[in-house]
Amino acid sequence: MEKNLTSGSVFRNIMLFSLPYLLSYFLQTLYGMADLFIIGQFEGVAGTTAVSIGSQVMHVLTVVLVGLAMGSTVSVGQSVGAGDKRQSSLNIGNTVTLFMSLSLVLTAVLLLLVRQIISVMSTPPEAVAGTADYLTICFIGIPFVTAYNIISSIFRGLGDSKSPMYFIAVACAANIVLDYLFIGALKMGPSGAALGTTLSQAISVAVALAVIRRHGKNGISLRGSDMRPQKAVMGQLLKIGVPVALQDGIIQVSFIVITIIANRRGLTDAAAVGIVEKIISFLFLVPSSMLSTVSALGAQNIGAGKPGRAVLTLRYAIFIASGFGLIISILIQFVSEPVVGLFTDDLAVMVSGGKYLRGYIWDSLFAGVQFCFSGYFCACGRSGLSFMHNFLSTVFVRIPGAYMTSMLFPHTLFPMGLASSAGSLVSVIICVIAFSVLTHRDRALLQGG
Repeated sequence: MEKNLTSGSVFRNIMLFSLPYLLSYFLQTLYGMADLFIIGQFEGVAGTTAVSIGSQVMHVLTVVLVGLAMGSTVSVGQSVGAGDKRQSSLNIGNTVTLFMSLSLVLTAVLLLLVRQIISVMSTPPEAVAGTADYLTICFIGIPFVTAYNIISSIFRGLGDSKSPMYFIAVACAANIVLDYLFIGALKMGPSGAALGTTLSQAISVAVALAVIRRHGKNGISLRGSDMRPQKAVMGQLLKIGVPVALQDGIIQVSFIVITIIANRRGLTDAAAVGIVEKIISFLFLVPSSMLSTVSALGAQNIGAGKPGRAVLTLRYAIFIASGFGLIISILIQFVSEPVVGLFTDDLAVMVSGGKYLRGYIWDSLFAGVQFCFSGYFCACGRSGLSFMHNFLSTVFVRIPGAYMTSMLFPHTLFPMGLASSAGSLVSVIICVIAFSVLTHRDRALLQGG
């Protein structure tokens, strides 16, 4: 149901919006981790590595799509805040047209590039066949991945974070059942993991469309004309979404580079990095939920002409995200190996992954803060700032830092983990400076007016 978030307690609105999103993201992360966890029970290191590499490629693609869909979340949120239902319908219709066209193009292109992607990832020879099978099946399912994410982005722009939670819960349950069927019972290995993922996404989308059609969920009422591309609407969606997609893409490229570096160190480090990346994605639940919350709530309040509430939303979100990040970073220092051991019984992988996780985990603190700022910048229609701070930190800190630490410390992954954390710390510094400049400029304009 469409929900106006421009009145009442800001903190209460944050909690009411973010908790369903948090659970939704938890389920989506569990959904992604299920493949790795289950295949680790039935396959060796080669199978685990194939799924970890393949799922990381798919994660990059999903993150970029979600970033691009931020344009829809913000545009719909601003029109809802302004009470303009006609503009909301146009934003939603153009979003559907844009993303479904894009998904078909991506499917065709990526299916042609499977072998090249495997080569670029420096996939260990033992895992090449499994990775190829995994990626081929997942690429075929790209339209379903796209459909789920645009449906979720639209609902969140409307102020509804509960419906996406229900849809991903369906996908998560289906994925676990199908993984045990295909990987465990039918012994299909990485192909079974990919098939389970693809089919569960299709089931989730089918459920979402059935709910929308039967109940008119969230007041969505589209006409054929709403789906015809309109220059102004498309321009707004892309103006906000493209910088966020590029920003998220750059971050993921940095993770890919780290994976390539680890893959060249051998199968043990490759498996360790793949497992830790999944763990980190799980621990980023709160930071990621805060980014979406600040974007959606901030957009509605800015659309309603209440920028002060948007700033207050940012401050509360930073407090929540940084507090969580600090607690979890300290805790992981004592339990890193057992956490990695949940996904493998290989002692060497556990030790290597434990060291990497101890350094990497501090990213949950710094990334939490910069995620909140990114959400605020997007809500203001200044997503270019989000791109800028991530580009600078990635190009000048995260990637060179990972390469240098890999060369200087060939027997441990701990410094490579710290390199990612250092990149997010630089982003935080840039965000604070940018926010201060914007705040000072806005005050000067008001005084001048």
